[in-house]
Amino acid sequence: MTENISDRDISDYLTQNNTDALIIIGDINNSDLFYATQFFAADSFTYIQSKENIEILFVPDMERERAAIESRVHDIRTLSDYKYQEKVKYASDSYDAYCECLGELLRDLKVRRVSVPKKFPLYIAQYLKEMGFTVLPIKSPFRKMRTIKSENEINNIKNVQSACEQAMKCAVTIIEDSEVLDGLLYYKNKPLTSEYVKSSIEHKLIDLGCQGKGTIVSCGKDAAIPHHRGKGNLSAGEPIVIDIFPQSKNTLYYSDMCRTVIKGDAPKNLLDMYNAVLESQEEAIKMIKPGMSCGEIHKRVCAIFEEKGYDTHLSNSKYGFIHATGHGVGIEVHEDPKVSENDEILEEGNVITIEPGLYYPSIGGIRVEDIILVTSDGYENLTGFEKKFVV
Repeated sequence: MTENISDRDISDYLTQNNTDALIIIGDINNSDLFYATQFFAADSFTYIQSKENIEILFVPDMERERAAIESRVHDIRTLSDYKYQEKVKYASDSYDAYCECLGELLRDLKVRRVSVPKKFPLYIAQYLKEMGFTVLPIKSPFRKMRTIKSENEINNIKNVQSACEQAMKCAVTIIEDSEVLDGLLYYKNKPLTSEYVKSSIEHKLIDLGCQGKGTIVSCGKDAAIPHHRGKGNLSAGEPIVIDIFPQSKNTLYYSDMCRTVIKGDAPKNLLDMYNAVLESQEEAIKMIKPGMSCGEIHKRVCAIFEEKGYDTHLSNSKYGFIHATGHGVGIEVHEDPKVSENDEILEEGNVITIEPGLYYPSIGGIRVEDIILVTSDGYENLTGFEKKFVV
């Protein structure tokens, strides 16, 4: 699998939607913008692609040289090219002056009908309409493209996953090395808390060039809430869900992994839950290959749980297995395809998670998550970290 980062041609999509160009405005937090340009900045900038496949990056003047070096778009234009400072003098504010520059750029391209993403700034859309442009919101033309990862993107995800596993090792080792006293975990003679473990994870990720966003270390009944971040003391004999989904500061790609561990004696009901989650995950992973329905994988996971007497959302239960089996991962931690009750078909190059879980408020929750690459003849599990419940 090779990468062709120049291939972001959406001209057919624009023609189908009867528009002359796509405009995306955003910053480092806009995933489609980064995917289209391979450029990111803290300040807002604009990407335009016309139905003739002309691409333009419209950036602040101070970003011109960096954009020319880093972006895959070769036509770099700046505010000064459209006399922004002069426009500021007679415009009501600098935002209006920006809109005037953008309108002038579009006229240079002979564009009249523009497509914009659903989260396009309302003010700019209205201003362009008042300038005589037709503005039509459309679904992202890049979202489907992003599901098929290039070799470079796969390597980016693998590198983040390596950092993720090192951070997970740090967390599990702390719990493993803790002592049990009066039902609580103690580490270095102090009560071990969710906050301490999360801080250790995030420090490790920073050392490895990544950042943790919303890291979960959730214990006991808190773990019965799937995305409860966790707080306070960690207890012995209760499940501790550790979910890490770091982002590379350099490439902006994510990975995602979850493990559940317990320190001390594990009650039989928790051991049974853990084994059911592990079996359902193993069965789901075995099904992964190009052409496989995401819905079929999800149904199989639900069937395994129900055969073992656990509840699932298919029977409208609020407890048990209550979420999707997995999701795509890339520039965003949650991307397509969704491994859930749908008709999406897996393709070579998809990178997805498989993360079944069981959640009961009376005893807590258990989730195990790996990240998987769909290959030409099956799958490659990108997760090498062990699955060990009792530590």
